[in-house]
Amino acid sequence: MTSDRGAGRYAPTPSGDLHIGNLRTAVAAWLAAAATDRGFAVRVDDLDEERCDEETATRQLEDLAALGVRSDREVVYQSRRGEAYRAAAERLAARGLVYECYCSRREIREAQSAPHATPGRYPGTCRNLSESQRRERRARLKDQGRAPALRLRAQAPSWRIEDRARGSVERPLDDIVLRRGGQQPGWAYHLAVVVDDAYSGVDQVVRGADLLDVSPTQAYLASLLGLPEPSYAHVSLVLDENGERLAKRSGAPSARDLAEEGWGPGELLAAIGRSLGRPGAGSLDELAETFDPSELADPPVRWPADFVA
Repeated sequence: MTSDRGAGRYAPTPSGDLHIGNLRTAVAAWLAAAATDRGFAVRVDDLDEERCDEETATRQLEDLAALGVRSDREVVYQSRRGEAYRAAAERLAARGLVYECYCSRREIREAQSAPHATPGRYPGTCRNLSESQRRERRARLKDQGRAPALRLRAQAPSWRIEDRARGSVERPLDDIVLRRGGQQPGWAYHLAVVVDDAYSGVDQVVRGADLLDVSPTQAYLASLLGLPEPSYAHVSLVLDENGERLAKRSGAPSARDLAEEGWGPGELLAAIGRSLGRPGAGSLDELAETFDPSELADPPVRWPADFVA
């Protein structure tokens, strides 16, 4: 489902209600799309069945809609898109860019702790196995009731993107997981995001700075699949009073928490506008009138100091 008109997007994971930091990023993404005459897509990133549920996804969509952040195209649920991810993985496999990985998480951790290993990166244990070694390891996993993971055979040491908020960003590439293995195999985040952005015509990604490091990997994967690389802007995260990243577990209020304290959608949007340097706006259209995408390179903001007058 592509469109000649590009789009921005917001793609929450339905593992809990959206807190004020999530909502600020969603509004920034919508404003950036509107300021550049793009459409807007909302996607439900619900690949993790253990953490996600449809009831939470519905609440998130309702909370976004109350602020005016709505999708002007189909709302995509990643949990329903398995065949699209399979087709993308098969295209990569046909070019020799996919291999089975038989490692457990424990085995990977142990290999990463070895001398000369690169912390946080896959050590390449299964990258160059012979076919007989693969058959042996595949049979062993089958006896254990487990499936192998599928990994990307990266062909470049690093990849660079131009980020509207952060400038030129280059990161090393890894043999990322495309499909998780184990007893409950499932398609992995990077592949799903890249495939779904292209499907929805997303060519502008505005999201939190915590995802900056994975963007070169996703841009590289898009290039391998022959898909357009979106433009990126990673906005600052909201911090708590102690300067730590705002999170639900540390007391970050959700839209529903604030509603119980008497905050209507207008008050909430005005507070978000204040944190974006736009005090006094009571609707998204009012915010959009003066919003400048160059301001996405915003300084860190704190809750509640930068939201409440």
